[in-house]
Amino acid sequence: MLLIMATGLKLGSITKSFGDFLALDAAHLSVEYGEVHALLGENGAGKSSLMNVAAGLYSPDAGSIAVAGVPCRFAGPRDSMQHGIGMIHQNYKLVKRFTVAENVLLANPRGNFRSGKATIEREIKEKANALGFSLDPARRVDRLSIAEQQRVEIIKALVAGARILILDEPTAVLTEGEAQRLLAMVRDIAEGGAAVILVTHKLRDVKAFAHRVTIMRGGKTLATVDPRQTTAEQLTTLMVGSHVVTPSRSAKSAGAVRLNVTGLASSTVEGHTPLLDATFSVRSGEIYGIAGVGGNGQTELAEALVGGRQPSAGAISIEEPGSPTAADITRATPRQRRDYGVASVPADRQWFGLATRLSIVDNFAIGFIHEGRFGSIALIDRTGMRRATQAAVNEFEVQGVRSLSQRAGTLSGGNAQKLILSRELSRAPSIIVAHSPTRGLDVRACAAVHARLVAARDAGAAVVLISEDLDEVLGIADRIGVMTRGRIVAEFDAPADRNAVGRAMVDHV
Repeated sequence: MLLIMATGLKLGSITKSFGDFLALDAAHLSVEYGEVHALLGENGAGKSSLMNVAAGLYSPDAGSIAVAGVPCRFAGPRDSMQHGIGMIHQNYKLVKRFTVAENVLLANPRGNFRSGKATIEREIKEKANALGFSLDPARRVDRLSIAEQQRVEIIKALVAGARILILDEPTAVLTEGEAQRLLAMVRDIAEGGAAVILVTHKLRDVKAFAHRVTIMRGGKTLATVDPRQTTAEQLTTLMVGSHVVTPSRSAKSAGAVRLNVTGLASSTVEGHTPLLDATFSVRSGEIYGIAGVGGNGQTELAEALVGGRQPSAGAISIEEPGSPTAADITRATPRQRRDYGVASVPADRQWFGLATRLSIVDNFAIGFIHEGRFGSIALIDRTGMRRATQAAVNEFEVQGVRSLSQRAGTLSGGNAQKLILSRELSRAPSIIVAHSPTRGLDVRACAAVHARLVAARDAGAAVVLISEDLDEVLGIADRIGVMTRGRIVAEFDAPADRNAVGRAMVDHV
């Protein structure tokens, strides 16, 4: 039962422009203490911009902010935090060379460094236990998986004890079980008196855990409704303005084996061996989905497949049509793998997929420079680069491009992912390694990414889809491998039974 205590956060007629781009157009939001309030909308709808205003990261051009009924003006994030607002960002605000404890301590000072660090380490363990997972406070953040880094952000906000908690896509990299436990705890926190804003694209989470939901489109607030009295289709229509068509499963059968992975193992700096003995194969014209709880070797596997990590044992080979022998790429460089037709869609698009400070045209063209497509290094054909980039932007429907010279980092999450896909898939690769390709994307952007992967499969590519979102794997994979403790412990043909896959994920952990 929802017990409304008082208005926690009220944003009124918030307007915000970036140059000629109107990001927020008199947007409004009212969240009560005691509720989980979901915020829905496509990528670029203004959700993150509105929350960045609430967190003190953006100063609005017009509009009002009130916390607990008191008008406020934030000069920066510190002012917002002092008013009890804590935000977990979709793109992590972590110092990767610092430990977990040091990152949390940086945001939550506790006396002197030594005693404060001991206190923080104790709080981290308590919060992690309460969330149902373990996290070593002494581990460096750059040694953590994407899912583990997300957990650090969650704990950092919880340790701060904010009464108004903003979570931007908090379950994007969590497994179904982890997400359910997290959201159940979030709802308990709200019912204990906090105001929680859940920015998400997962309609099932909204309907199961949110008390109210506000929908945004084009920088404007469209409506606030009760998700229990609104269907998922109605919510989707409010978000995107039209019905979203999901890719259908092709009846076309897969071809010959294209990628072979045998006994692959890799050790980490800390001496652990998260990737122990991964063995699987992928056929031409097939999507092989790898499901599993985060931290079971998926990141290490993705890095090993694209050449970002050298395995300590095992082999990776490519079967080439017409060739009597397979090409061993176990020790090949990333560039050599690209020459063999391997494309990479990394989990962290901001860190590994794009050079966010470089232009859109440079980010696209860099995937082809070494091939000589745009002339020699000494004499680059900039006109050709721009022509090819514009064609790719049009074909892949990358929105928000005001100029090809604008920084890639200005694109929304979905459009940044489309830019990466345009670069990787324009090469007509024979093998695609896609790690969490729709993490943090809205319904329409997810459908667009899935459609591209399915189209690449139908064109004959062997696609490795690594995802901690079980819905994603079940939705488009032709075969599914479950990964736990660095091994593929079970395989299923599509359509797979959700419960059977889920049991395989946890029975071996």
